[in-house]
Amino acid sequence: MNAMKRLASSRAGLLMLMLLTVMGSVHAETQGAPATVAAARSCESMRSVDVTAEVGAKTSITSARTVSNGTGLFCALAGTIAPHIGFEMHLPTSTWTQRYLQLGCGGLCGAMNLRIEHAEGCAPAEQGEFVTATTDMGHEGQSMGDGSFGADPQARIDFAYRGVHLTAVAAKALIKAFYNEPPKYAYFSGCSDGGREALMEAQRFPDDFDGIAAGAPAMNFQVQNSFYHAWQASVNTDANGHAILTADKLPILHAAALAECDAEDGLKDGQIDDPRRCHFDPGVTECKAGAADTSQCLTKAQVRVVRLLYAGPHDAQGHRFVVGTVQVGSELNWKGVFVPEHATDPIPSEGMAMGSIRYLAFEHNPPATMTLADFHFDIATFGRLRPLHVLYDATNPDLKPFTSHGGKLLLWHGWADPHISPLNTIAYFDAVKQLLGGATAQSVRLFLFPGMGHCFGGQGPSQFDVLTPLMQWVEQGHAPEKIVAGRPSVEPEFGPPPSGARPGSKAGPPPGQGMPGHDGLGRDVMPALAVNRTRPVFPYPLVARYIGKGSIDDAANFVASKPEEPAPAISTWQGADFYTPDFQKPCAVKNGSVVCE
Repeated sequence: MNAMKRLASSRAGLLMLMLLTVMGSVHAETQGAPATVAAARSCESMRSVDVTAEVGAKTSITSARTVSNGTGLFCALAGTIAPHIGFEMHLPTSTWTQRYLQLGCGGLCGAMNLRIEHAEGCAPAEQGEFVTATTDMGHEGQSMGDGSFGADPQARIDFAYRGVHLTAVAAKALIKAFYNEPPKYAYFSGCSDGGREALMEAQRFPDDFDGIAAGAPAMNFQVQNSFYHAWQASVNTDANGHAILTADKLPILHAAALAECDAEDGLKDGQIDDPRRCHFDPGVTECKAGAADTSQCLTKAQVRVVRLLYAGPHDAQGHRFVVGTVQVGSELNWKGVFVPEHATDPIPSEGMAMGSIRYLAFEHNPPATMTLADFHFDIATFGRLRPLHVLYDATNPDLKPFTSHGGKLLLWHGWADPHISPLNTIAYFDAVKQLLGGATAQSVRLFLFPGMGHCFGGQGPSQFDVLTPLMQWVEQGHAPEKIVAGRPSVEPEFGPPPSGARPGSKAGPPPGQGMPGHDGLGRDVMPALAVNRTRPVFPYPLVARYIGKGSIDDAANFVASKPEEPAPAISTWQGADFYTPDFQKPCAVKNGSVVCE
C-alpha cells in the first residue's frame, strides 16, 4: 500500500496508477470467464453413450449428427428418457466455454424449443459457446393448449417437474461424455410455463442450476389455467356464444387508460410504469345514451365486460380466486387472448382453460364433453384444485437450499402481460423476501418491464438480455443493478406460429414458445430488431425516473428512484396460503393415479 501511495505522488506515477486501476477492473470483469473446451470424441459416437445409471431411468440416444450453425459446428443430439420424455441438445464441437443452458418450454409444452430468447447482445449465446438442451416434458402435443396427455398420470408428473429435472441430469452426463469435462456453470432460462419450470427447478432441485432466469412464470398453474382464463373467456361471452368485446374497441379503451394514468409516473411517454397506482374507470369510454354511432365508444355491455376483466374471477360474496389479473395499460395486448377480432371468432382463453380443466387440473378428469359453462367460480371448485397444487405449482418461497450454494434467481415480468398477471410474480418475490430477509437482494432480484406483453412485444421496451447479467452475477458476483431494454421500431412479426399454437397479435411468437427455425444463419439465438426507445429497468421496487433533460427515448437519461409511496398490498385471495414453504411433495403413480406424499 505504501508503494502505491509513493507511485501516486508523481504525475507519471498517477498516470501509471490509473492504468493499473483500469487494468485491474478489466481483469475483475474477465477473470471468471471459463476457458474454451473442444469435443473429445465424435458426435456420431455419442449414439452409443448410455447415461441410464446417472439419470436413474432408461435413457437412449436416438439421433446424433454434426450440424453447421453460423458460428461453427455442433453436435445435435436427440434422445428419450423412459417412459416418454423427449429431449434435444446442441453441443458445440470447438467453441464450448463450459456453460450449460437449458431452455424452458411454453404453454402445455409437447414440443422442443432450442431457441435462446432474451439474449440480445449476449456474446456467448451469439458465438455458440453454450451447450443447450430442452425437453418436450414427457409428451407430444397437437397444440400448446393440448392437455389430453393428462389422461396418463405419469405424463402429469413428467410435465409438472420430472421431465425438466431428468433432462438436466442427462444433459450434464452427456456433456461430460462428449468433452471429458462436466459443465462449470449451469443455467436455465424460460418464460411462461418455462418460467414455472425455472422456479420448479430452484424449489425442487436446487442443485441442478447455478443461475436461473424466470420470465412471466406460470407458477400458479392450477388457478392460472382454470379460474383465470376461464373467467376472462366467460365474462366476454354472451348468451349466443359470441364475444361481447371485440378487438376494434381496444385502442379506444387503451387511449382512455393512458389519458388517465400515463403521466402519474411524472412523464407522459405512452406507457404506465406501475399500473397498481392507476385508478381508471372504463366508464369514460361508454357511448352516450341513444348514440347512433358506437364505433368510437364502448357499449354498456362492453364496459361491463372490461370491469369484470380488470376485476378478475370472484364470486357473489367477493371471494377472489387469483392473486392478480390484467393491469391497466395492457388493453391492446388482450387481442388474441380473451378478446377476438370478430364477435363470432373463438376466444383463445377458453381453449387454454379447457385444455387444463378437462385433463389436468383435477385429481379425476371430468367428462371430455365438459364445457366452459360447466365450470363454476366458487370456493367448492377452488377446493377441488388444491390436491394437485402440490404437483404443478411453483410458489414455494423457501429458496435457501438454492441460494446456499450460490444460486442466483433473476425474475422478470411485463406489466402489460395479458396471459399471466405480474402480481403473481410480485407476490412470490414478496414471499421470498419475507423468508430470506435482507439476503434476498444478494440472490433474488425482480425486474418489471412497463408496457411489455407476455414474454415478448407490447407497447413498451421488450427486447433485452437476461443471460449476460445472470452470468455476471453467478460467475463474478456482480448483482444486476439494471437491465436496459429496447422497444422495437415495429411490432415483430416472426411468421406463422407452429400449427395449433395460441392465436395472437403481431406482438411476438407464441407465448414462451419461441420461433420456429433459425435467424437465417443457423444460430439458436432470437435475432435482435431495431429499436426506437431504450429504457433502464431497475430491481423492484426501484423505478426509472427521467433526469429532466435529453431524449426520453434514451436510457442514459434515467436514474433509479424509490417510489414515493409504498406499493399497494396484494389483495386477499383464496390461494394466499399457496405462497408458503414445504407444500411440494414427490409424486408417483399408484393404482393408476398420481399420489404425492
